[in-house]
Amino acid sequence: QVQLVESGGGLVPAGGSLRLSCTASGGAFSDYALAWFRQALGKEREFVATIDWSGGRTYYADSVKGRFTISRDNAKSTVYLQMNRLKPEDTAVYYCAARTRYSTTTYYGNYDYWGQGTQVTVSS
Repeated sequence: QVQLVESGGGLVPAGGSLRLSCTASGGAFSDYALAWFRQALGKEREFVATIDWSGGRTYYADSVKGRFTISRDNAKSTVYLQMNRLKPEDTAVYYCAARTRYSTTTYYGNYDYWGQGTQVTVSS
């Protein structure tokens, strides 16, 4: 059983930065594709970013492209989401997810394990 634990959320003013971390335990982390999703209050969960098992391929939602960067450290079993130039519309609970495949996907239904989420609030 894989467990994912997110950290790094908080309250930040518009234009600021945050770095989210998600550390895994109990699985073969280096074999998994990973992703970040988010869910704002009253809205559906949406894809943010994904990275393949090697870190060589990444993909972003248009709404965050150029502002967010996903990365991973397989030695630490951790995936990161660096968020810059934050906007109020980025306010949401952010979830990391792991997929027991090498390749990435943007569909939340293709991920096998989820963290509990971390709140990000961007004030205007």
